[in-house]
Amino acid sequence: RNQKSRAYVAEEHKEDHSSLLPPSCTPFCIVQIDHTMKFDLLLLAGISAKSTSAFSFRAVPAGSVNLSSSVERDVYTMADWAASYGVQQAEGVQLNSYDGKDYFPATQSDIPAGTPVMYVPSDLVFSSSKAEQEFGGNLSACENQLVQAGLQDKIPLFRVFFKVLAEYEKGQDSPFFPWLNSLPRSFNTGASMTYACFDCLPPYAAYLALSERQNFVNFQKSVRNAPFSEDVLKNVTVLKWAYNVALTRSIEYNGERMIAPMADMFNHGTETEVEISYDGNGDCYAIASVDIPAGSPLRISYGDPTDPTPLFAKYGFLDESSPGTFCKLMHMRKEMEALGYTYANLLFYRETGEISPEVYDVVLYHCLLKNDEGVANGFYQAVMSGDENTKGEYHGQYWQYTKEELQKHVDGTLRDLERWSTKANSYDLNTHPRVPLILQHNGFVTETFLGVKSSLDMM
Repeated sequence: RNQKSRAYVAEEHKEDHSSLLPPSCTPFCIVQIDHTMKFDLLLLAGISAKSTSAFSFRAVPAGSVNLSSSVERDVYTMADWAASYGVQQAEGVQLNSYDGKDYFPATQSDIPAGTPVMYVPSDLVFSSSKAEQEFGGNLSACENQLVQAGLQDKIPLFRVFFKVLAEYEKGQDSPFFPWLNSLPRSFNTGASMTYACFDCLPPYAAYLALSERQNFVNFQKSVRNAPFSEDVLKNVTVLKWAYNVALTRSIEYNGERMIAPMADMFNHGTETEVEISYDGNGDCYAIASVDIPAGSPLRISYGDPTDPTPLFAKYGFLDESSPGTFCKLMHMRKEMEALGYTYANLLFYRETGEISPEVYDVVLYHCLLKNDEGVANGFYQAVMSGDENTKGEYHGQYWQYTKEELQKHVDGTLRDLERWSTKANSYDLNTHPRVPLILQHNGFVTETFLGVKSSLDMM
């Protein structure tokens, strides 16, 4: 998984994939530094897999995970550890890296659609329900504070965060130490950004990133009620690292948060090759969703691929394969919500300079509300009733107002983007290491807006 903290969001597939794996199936392999080992999956999962409660892996001297950003990730020791616990990978699947920082699974063999790509036994899986059973009353006071802050929907994530902290505090006594030691030390998520970062971003990106930071602050406050050592509770670096691990490496599945070590290495793709599911026992399966040719990366979806900004704020990377981006009409949010639209509906498209129809609706409604509420109400009724003919008549009659408002918005945003990027370029990279990512994001938005500007000028 990328050092920039990529995680995955699973499709819900409730069927039991163990039926795909009869004893006579093609054997799976574990790819290690110098060798591979082949197993029968059912034999290993049912008999040979070691339990986390009974197995302690000691590869380095005892101590906590070193969270210094200069420390390299020990990914291959983790791969050997995962094999010892019963993690299985399809023939030809192995971890790859272009730079020693970003690690991801790829396949050297053809994989037919429907084939299991990876299996992680439930003993290795972190889940919010298992954390609740393990920590019980120690979670109650913490979760009550989250509820008071209006973050009851974040409780499953908090439980996984709590579990990560508990295993970190054990140091090498934790059976999960090799996995923890393989994780990124630094993240580019919104939770890791500073207010100086937010000042260099468009309002929508800054809003999403700041929301992640505020969520972390609430987790930090809530966990003070837990019986962790002062070395953990007062160490913001440790707390933020644990939050980012929980956030970026977990999936939402049937109302729970789940992390399956090794299966958390899949990168995001607009076009995906793999889907994640869990069976009734809590075992994790990664299944090929398409025929996968040899030499392909194995990717899953972390979320809506049409706009890269939410992924940027949550996971800390920019998906430049996204077709467009939110049009940045934050000042028209009330109109957007009144018409029943979301940020995901209001898109500018990078390659073509096209504008989604919902943008035109929101802008026209905004213009009409400023000038004639009666006319605005008529347009609103047409939109809400799905009367496309009447809506089209409004757009035709008032097109010039819509176009002028859009041109003003696009031109103003382009000026702001230049100002924000100039400010970002003035920062010292030693103290603001996320500047390159911010500039990359702003560049993507600028390119998109220039295309839209060209389209509007020709209309």
